[in-house]
Amino acid sequence: MAGRTIVVDGAPWRVFPSGRVTVYGRDQFGLVFEQGTGPEQRRRFTRYSPVGNRSPDAALAEMSERELVQLFHESQPAWTAPEGAYGAR
Repeated sequence: MAGRTIVVDGAPWRVFPSGRVTVYGRDQFGLVFEQGTGPEQRRRFTRYSPVGNRSPDAALAEMSERELVQLFHESQPAWTAPEGAYGAR
């Protein structure tokens, strides 16, 4: 899966499709925002409905950094998200 890096409040976050399939198929897909590694790693999740391309990788590539930062602010921490197994490791 392709990924990108954005900067939110001065900190870099890696963004990539979560791979989770929803009942909406290609009309909606999940995004993972990830920062750090190991026990210090932070993850956030959100879902996105692409306007253009329906491939998750291509849709992510089409998004501007501003759109990704907005989605970051709408995302939820891993411990509250089913995509992140509610924070389980």
